[in-house]
Amino acid sequence: MSKQIPKNELDEILNIVARFPSGVPLGKIIESLNTPIPTRNLQTRLVYLVKKGLLRAEGRARGTVYKLPLDKKEAQLSFKESREPSIPLSPEAQEIQKLVTGPMHMRTPVGYNIEFLDEYRPNVSQYLSESTCQRLLELGKTGEHQPPGTYARQILGRLLIDLSWNSSRLEGNTYSLLETERLLELSQVVEGKDLREAQMILNHKEAIEFLIDTSPDIGINRPTILNLHTLLSNDLMSDLEACGRLRAIPIGIGKSVYQPLAMPQRIQELFQQVVDTARAIKNPFEQSFFLMVHLPYLQPFEDVNKRVSRLAANIPLIQNNLCPLSFVDVPQQTYVNGLLGVYELNRIELLRDVFVWAYERSCLRYSITRREIGDPDPFRIRYRKLITEIVARIVRSCLDKTAAIAAIREYAKFSISPEDQAHFIETVERDVMSLHEGNIARHRLRSAEYEAWHKTWV
Repeated sequence: MSKQIPKNELDEILNIVARFPSGVPLGKIIESLNTPIPTRNLQTRLVYLVKKGLLRAEGRARGTVYKLPLDKKEAQLSFKESREPSIPLSPEAQEIQKLVTGPMHMRTPVGYNIEFLDEYRPNVSQYLSESTCQRLLELGKTGEHQPPGTYARQILGRLLIDLSWNSSRLEGNTYSLLETERLLELSQVVEGKDLREAQMILNHKEAIEFLIDTSPDIGINRPTILNLHTLLSNDLMSDLEACGRLRAIPIGIGKSVYQPLAMPQRIQELFQQVVDTARAIKNPFEQSFFLMVHLPYLQPFEDVNKRVSRLAANIPLIQNNLCPLSFVDVPQQTYVNGLLGVYELNRIELLRDVFVWAYERSCLRYSITRREIGDPDPFRIRYRKLITEIVARIVRSCLDKTAAIAAIREYAKFSISPEDQAHFIETVERDVMSLHEGNIARHRLRSAEYEAWHKTWV
């Protein structure tokens, strides 16, 4: 199976089969699909699911029917382990996901709905419940009575790499985590990759440093958001004057039936309303999420709107010395679907689930809390031996960063199933980057081996 096959297609097939305990033939599956799939492609997916143990095939030729395995719970766990991290979704979020992944010709074209913004009343309306905000506060707090940006500065090295890489990854950037580290620390561009990808990552670094360096003085206001756009769009816009300037031309949204507002004067007015509304919100998490919803929905710039919203969402967190939001492990398609729910339905539940889950993962990443956030990662459990093997090989061979990147990819290509390769590469790169003398035993390494390698690595 190609790794490009959307997970939602496999989910839909499994959900259809689950409705027929006695078995369902191919023809019935075709009839039940919300999103049509060519018959040959559907057959390929069914073969894959059977090989994975997620379905059973009984009968022969045209008499074949498909059933769930006897232990449905076990099958579902196996499926989650073989894919990228899965965000637990509320029933409302699942409904949105279903609606926005349907064929475009079955989705109603819509424009900007001013009532969606007008109806929001700061500190009265709530996108996040009080209990959710309290939970996020408990996870993300780092200490009180410190100047704005204190905690972000303490973890600046890790934050620059994590947030730059993850935010770029959500835009389709193909740099790996280690390649991003080399670019940010050594200005080493990967040969053969589009230079725009390197520029995107470098722009993130400058924008993050801007938010942290000026944190005592900036806030949620027009100059800050405009300057964020300038830094994030630097050398990426065909019109240089469009950097840091609200748009005056119509734009469209790819793979969506949403048409953003086109009148320049209204864009100016509504941009100011979004900023004023966000600034009036007292709770930093509600404030952060509001920006993630309404900046992309308005699309105030010609491009780079989502990137601006992700970094703007960090402003209230940095200013309150809370754990920053670095979008660790966020699945790209689920994030995009959450935005489509906002664009096309004015519903925030799917994006809300992404935001909350992403913040929990960020807190876990920066070790602000040791309290358990969910179960151990089943992916790491599944590939524990192979992860240990490749990390140990990198250290014992004294590979530098360039050689390590190549070795990890080569290992994944021949030892890991295609659908798991990207996640495996990221996991190994994180383990290598986090090695220190106090955790080398995890990979069966000796101090002398680590010390010899570390001289080459740094």
